[in-house]
Amino acid sequence: MKFKYILFSFIILALLAGCAKPPIAEMDSAREAVFQAESDEAAVLYGGSSLSRARDSLRRMQVEADSKRYDAAKTHAAEAIAAADRAIADGKAGVARAKSESESLIAGLRPAIEETERNINGARYSLLKLDYAQMNRELKKDKETTEQAEVDQAMGRYQDAADKGRSVRASLNAINQQISDAVPRKKS
Repeated sequence: MKFKYILFSFIILALLAGCAKPPIAEMDSAREAVFQAESDEAAVLYGGSSLSRARDSLRRMQVEADSKRYDAAKTHAAEAIAAADRAIADGKAGVARAKSESESLIAGLRPAIEETERNINGARYSLLKLDYAQMNRELKKDKETTEQAEVDQAMGRYQDAADKGRSVRASLNAINQQISDAVPRKKS
């Protein structure tokens, strides 16, 4: 008699396991969350590692669902959603950091250009042996690049603005270093 109950229990469990349904709603939500993160330019640019985890969880979710391991598929769906949400949050934080950095960088460029112009004029007045034509070409290019960086900043292309700003700053530093190196040193 006990054997019949045990056999009956196994049959019921087998039927229940065979009737388990895939977590369609969760899987659809996971796909949608990853799609939204992939469609978010900031998430792609600044949340790459989180987005990669979301894609990986989505892939594992599908493998588990295809293997009829629906609990594992549901778990991976939740992981995909969480990672996609994290990628979007990382994107927003990255944009805020890039905006702040580019604003700070660009704000200092005009004064640095003016200072470099004064240094070139001072070097010329002091009759330092330098290639002033080349320095003026570089300075003109730096002014143009600064204008482009300001446009990028205004258009919300913060990373491009920051890259241009760093380039101008490096060029101005190089010009000022040339002037500094040309100044004769007094012997003690």
